[in-house]
Amino acid sequence: MPLKNYGVLKGAVVDTRFASGKNPHYQVKVVDDRDVWRIAINVQSADQSLVEYIIDSQFQHPILERLQGYPRGFTSLPSSEKHGLDFIRGNLVNFDKFVPLPMNLPGPDNDLNEKLNYYINRAKLDQDAEIYAFGETWGPEGQRDKVFEFSPGRGIHDIHMNQGNEGQWKKDNGVWQDGGLILRFPATSQWVAIFLKFQTQPRHTDDVTGNCLSGTSPVVPPGVTPPRPVVPGETDGHVRIVAALVNDDAPVEQESVTLLNVTPNAIDLTGWTLRDQEKRSLPLSGTINKGETKTVLVRPQLELSNRGGIISLINAQGLRVDGVQYTKEQVRKQGWTLKF
Repeated sequence: MPLKNYGVLKGAVVDTRFASGKNPHYQVKVVDDRDVWRIAINVQSADQSLVEYIIDSQFQHPILERLQGYPRGFTSLPSSEKHGLDFIRGNLVNFDKFVPLPMNLPGPDNDLNEKLNYYINRAKLDQDAEIYAFGETWGPEGQRDKVFEFSPGRGIHDIHMNQGNEGQWKKDNGVWQDGGLILRFPATSQWVAIFLKFQTQPRHTDDVTGNCLSGTSPVVPPGVTPPRPVVPGETDGHVRIVAALVNDDAPVEQESVTLLNVTPNAIDLTGWTLRDQEKRSLPLSGTINKGETKTVLVRPQLELSNRGGIISLINAQGLRVDGVQYTKEQVRKQGWTLKF
């Protein structure tokens, strides 16, 4: 069963607390135009294994245009509308770039508390900065908040990937309901994205339930880095989307997507497809030799919108091999090919 109260909280950061002791959450106090909230961010898992993170300090994605239109406060985002976050289907992250890190270590800038604090504390010091927290809400409670002591207590948690879980957390699985933090710094036109996942969460899940496609995840002793669940037919990163011509300047516009085979072997593309943001697909065929590129001309049903979008590469087993995203601003100039 997916999360019940999923959505995005928009507001201003006014205080923070490092995770410590028995509460493995980095805490953020946020205000909107009416209410006070606490964001509870997991920086250590319940089994003591590490949390993995990606921080993109120059984040660009079509979702940003929509974010600015949200009012301050909490906005509910039903998964059926695909307005939430989905690490897999929204091409938000490259799973190879996730880095596992402990909650707390001696020394500067070497643990997850400090990695989060660098940008969140910067937002606290900038009166124009905005924070967007995606997750599930709780409250309002009939008591004061246990961390920042405002009343009534309320907040948002599950600020991490919310699919591919096993065991007691499998009940939280769903699609288009991943957690995350996005920070906006208007003075420098900068967006910063912070995405977190647990080491046991895989990079492939069922499109309907969000459950792990392999059916199992490894049971990992505390302090041991788990092996990534293996999915039959997985070819992640074997072929990359390296470029796209989205806004052609020819009288009859002809868009294209360029693929690169990074492996030492030829790859048969029979049964593979390119997919756009609305899951419209273009079948692929032929062979792409080792180290070579292949330029695919776009034709129906695939559509690459000049307003921003995503492009996904799906293999013959229906698994996502690679994915990219682009914004309206990136394809503003006609005739230019965008390099990923």
